[in-house]
Amino acid sequence: MEELKKKIINLAQEINEAVQKLKLAEKRKELEGLKEQISAPDFWQNKEAAQISAVYKNKEKEINIWQDLVNKINDLQLLIKDKQAFTLEKEIDKDYKIIQDLYTNNIQQLYLQGKYDNKAALISIKAGAGGIDAQDWASMLERMYLKFAEHNNYTINYLARSSGSEAGIKSTTFKVSGEYAYGYLKNEKGVHRLVRISPFDSDKARHTSFAMVEALPELKEVAIEIKEEDLKIDTFRASGHGGQSVNTTDSAVRITHLPTKLIAICQNERSQLQNKLQALSYLKSKLQLYYETELEEEKKALLGEHTTAAWGNQIRSYILQPYKLVKDHRTNYESNNVEDILNGNIMELIKKQLEKS
Repeated sequence: MEELKKKIINLAQEINEAVQKLKLAEKRKELEGLKEQISAPDFWQNKEAAQISAVYKNKEKEINIWQDLVNKINDLQLLIKDKQAFTLEKEIDKDYKIIQDLYTNNIQQLYLQGKYDNKAALISIKAGAGGIDAQDWASMLERMYLKFAEHNNYTINYLARSSGSEAGIKSTTFKVSGEYAYGYLKNEKGVHRLVRISPFDSDKARHTSFAMVEALPELKEVAIEIKEEDLKIDTFRASGHGGQSVNTTDSAVRITHLPTKLIAICQNERSQLQNKLQALSYLKSKLQLYYETELEEEKKALLGEHTTAAWGNQIRSYILQPYKLVKDHRTNYESNNVEDILNGNIMELIKKQLEKS
């Protein structure tokens, strides 16, 4: 019983420290402010009403989860002080394990306190070195992230997608919307390496393929004024499957910001105007991060110049032959369950990197 008491006291301390780091007291004040806005008679006439309501629900959910943990662990601490607690050791141990599991399942929120972590994520995947195999690998990564979104009840909206010459994709860009979408996916950016027996090689030789993943937060409101003369806008014919109802007219739009050379493309909306507006929104997200960062290498990464999708630059390797292994080179986390990971079960990989960051 004494050992169990120590565990409960230690867990209580960890939970209280987490509450302090999460600044729940400040979030309660923010919640009250949002509640006042939502209670206003003309609230739903505000064009940002849905966004404010979503923020309110997310904050309320987070606060309730942690307050429930605090209440549960406090009750358990009171119980172990009772003289008759030893007669309830099995029940107390069961309650302790339930609280511990709840804490473990929610502790990642400590690592999701970044400025943009609760924004939607804009994911771009580009085939790198490896020819057809690389294009096929890019489509496998695309599927992995789509499956991850499905597992976490996130929604997907495509901006652009370019099919490969014989298989797979040359590139794709899509938005992942949901709670902490960018917070979870932000560290997926980088080069991903695949080693396997090529299905496109008649000699059945082992090939290494590369693909680049880019992750940006979707920033709807930015403090950046873009001059019309700083933009070069090109239209072109959308090609390849990009979700639902891809146009086959010259409605796809590419916008280049001339001072920085940043580029944004959208081809999946129903009209050229909608594609232009979506591409402009995407460009603003890139520009906001570009001007915020003081690190030259991060600016180059946003321009797509920082890292070549080739050998020596990978953040993670997925090996299917001669053995099965996924290794994240930043955390040294390894897993033999490659199929499971390629089916979108990447949360453990994500958490390891969040904990390290």
